[in-house]
Amino acid sequence: MTLSLKASAAVWSPSAPARDDAPLLVLLHGYGSHEHDLVGLVPHLPRSLRSVAVRAPLTAGPGYAWVPIVDPGRPDPAATQDAAEAVLTWLDEHVPASTPVALLGFSQGGLMVTHLLRNRPERFFAGVVLSGFTADVKLPGDAALAETAPPVFFGRGDVDPVITPEAFARTSAWLPEHTTLTEVVYPGLAHGISQQELADVARFLTGVLPG
Repeated sequence: MTLSLKASAAVWSPSAPARDDAPLLVLLHGYGSHEHDLVGLVPHLPRSLRSVAVRAPLTAGPGYAWVPIVDPGRPDPAATQDAAEAVLTWLDEHVPASTPVALLGFSQGGLMVTHLLRNRPERFFAGVVLSGFTADVKLPGDAALAETAPPVFFGRGDVDPVITPEAFARTSAWLPEHTTLTEVVYPGLAHGISQQELADVARFLTGVLPG
């Protein structure tokens, strides 16, 4: 199935000048949410980063989703690939190839971060996975990703009731083999983003900004 992202369903941050060489952070929301959900994080992140939050292509309850949930933590490989290709097509159409791009995703949006890195590792300089996971499949880009080993921040709570322990364990094992990983587990955090985690993400992004 061919999916597409609507150009009108993207929220651009005005916090930094829209120059082609200004780094861009793409925000990817979770299941059942929408493109405005993560915009509140932007004021807490490096000011030199532009950002754009995009809406997932599938309807899910009152919001939207990247992939349907059938087997939690094990998304359908074809559906996951379709969603990743939709994001890449949107990027190609709306973001100059010369623009440095990083990814930040929450929950199912975190799945998209890992899948996008696996599809086109040379396009992204960093990734942030918050309460997310990676798909249990092998992709042609995995070897190139491991060779590039971009910096990735993986944060999650130790009492998350949504993402399965198996999916978290798989991701914790997979990421250090394919990326330069910073992983933090937050005691007492459920399926959400804490102030401490947000501060850690800001520090991480500051440290990996190009140039």
